[in-house]
Amino acid sequence: MRIAVAQLNLHIGNFEKNEEKIIAHIKKAETESAEIIIFPELSVCGYPAEDLLNFDSFIQAAERSAEHIAKACTKVAAIVGVPHKNNQEKGKPLYNAAYFLAEGEIKSKHFKSLLPNTDIFDESRYFKSASKVSCIHYQGKKIALTICEDLWENHPQQPPMESLINEKPDIIVNISASPFSFNHIERRSKIFSAKALKYNTPICVVNQVGAHADLIFDGGSAFYSKKGEIFKQLAFFKEDFLTFDSSEKMTQLKKEPLEKYSLIEKALTLGIKDYFGKLNFKKATLGLSGGIDSALVMVLAVKALGAKNVKPLLLPSQFSSEHSVTDAIELCKNLGCDYHIIQITPVYKAFEQQLEDIFKGQSFDVTEENIQSRIRGTLLMAQSNKFGDILLNSSNKSELAVGYGTLYGDMAGGLSVLGDLYKTEVYELSRFLNREKEIIPNHIIEKPPSAELRPNQKDSDSLPDYDVLDNILHAYIELEKDAQEVISTAKSATVANRVIKLVNQSEYKRSQTMPILRVSDKGFGRGRKMPLVAYFP
Repeated sequence: MRIAVAQLNLHIGNFEKNEEKIIAHIKKAETESAEIIIFPELSVCGYPAEDLLNFDSFIQAAERSAEHIAKACTKVAAIVGVPHKNNQEKGKPLYNAAYFLAEGEIKSKHFKSLLPNTDIFDESRYFKSASKVSCIHYQGKKIALTICEDLWENHPQQPPMESLINEKPDIIVNISASPFSFNHIERRSKIFSAKALKYNTPICVVNQVGAHADLIFDGGSAFYSKKGEIFKQLAFFKEDFLTFDSSEKMTQLKKEPLEKYSLIEKALTLGIKDYFGKLNFKKATLGLSGGIDSALVMVLAVKALGAKNVKPLLLPSQFSSEHSVTDAIELCKNLGCDYHIIQITPVYKAFEQQLEDIFKGQSFDVTEENIQSRIRGTLLMAQSNKFGDILLNSSNKSELAVGYGTLYGDMAGGLSVLGDLYKTEVYELSRFLNREKEIIPNHIIEKPPSAELRPNQKDSDSLPDYDVLDNILHAYIELEKDAQEVISTAKSATVANRVIKLVNQSEYKRSQTMPILRVSDKGFGRGRKMPLVAYFP
């Protein structure tokens, strides 16, 4: 069977655009003599549609769009993802469905059986599991159609493939919307390889690509031989299209090794690009401090949006070192970006004067530090408001974890770019970006990190060294180890105990952050949900 695969970047709820894109690829499949073309999970409406699925008008629009697409399927069949109304049976109001379209009409509808209910998915909130499954019969072939989780790991319910395999399918098709994390691609590939071997049947996996706020989808659609070898693979982090014949000799594809920081760079760049594009924004602003975090955000923003669309402000105070300003200027020159410098000392002095009476007798402390940060946040938001830009936030995961940030100051912004990267990973990614030529000035990477909110300040005055801190945070957040286990196995129980207390006390801050681009298995926000006022030491 000659099969076309369309790995698309879809826009949630934009039925007209999605439909137009799907039909264009059906026409393209026709020109390449394909018999069938396959699209990702819930491709008609975009995934995840979340509570838009509760609106009848949304479901009706999806059904109309599927009918329009079916009319284009006169020479080539198609499989598309559609939210389908549950009209007869009790339970949830919808099915996560795949429609088989051929001869200008909807021929059959196939429903997802295994509904993920993990930290980033909540499909059982909307969908009912399939009560039965069956293969598609087309052009003398039998296609076992599965939807994402249906072909994944073991599940308390019986996987639908255990029933479908009894029909002796010629090929297994899996339409998917599988989000990116830097260690997920290899894990996903091993699962599909094992399934192809187990069922002794080739598998065609079609994954969504693109970003929807915090969730980034990497694509990487692939065809596996019945030996479990990857025979064909589409690109990562961009739309792609491929036509191939499932009967041709299947030899293992030579794959390039997947490098962690190359993947993260591409993911974050796509995350920024799609966030702006799908919200119809073009320009970004950010505060460029001369530190590593804002420098890295600047580089990624320029990659995503272009130098002319990134407008940094340099906002030094009386505590800023001269090299911080010169480092920031050098970075702007390396990237070809215009910049503006606003000295915040006069504004800070005005605050001091206004607060002089009520602060009388009080010494300088974190209050004055936060005032500086909030002055910067106000100036950045002023530029954002005046010119219609989005403010990019540069807080990293280590800082967010322990509350090392100022609400309405350096935690302001419309999108958090580094909020799922620990500080040690920020350094590694920065070095990776500098691997061929110096983009981020080396002095920025080499100097001790500092917020520069008081004389001679260093992050290590308030926090453990980042390699120590990040190991504790990884164990507690990513690995979800109990606090006592983390403390008992740490090099310093005192340090670990303090870090865990900071993490727990800072939940109220994290609950007020903007969307955070997810690149790990356990990102803050959608991926780690903690009660705000809990007490569980």
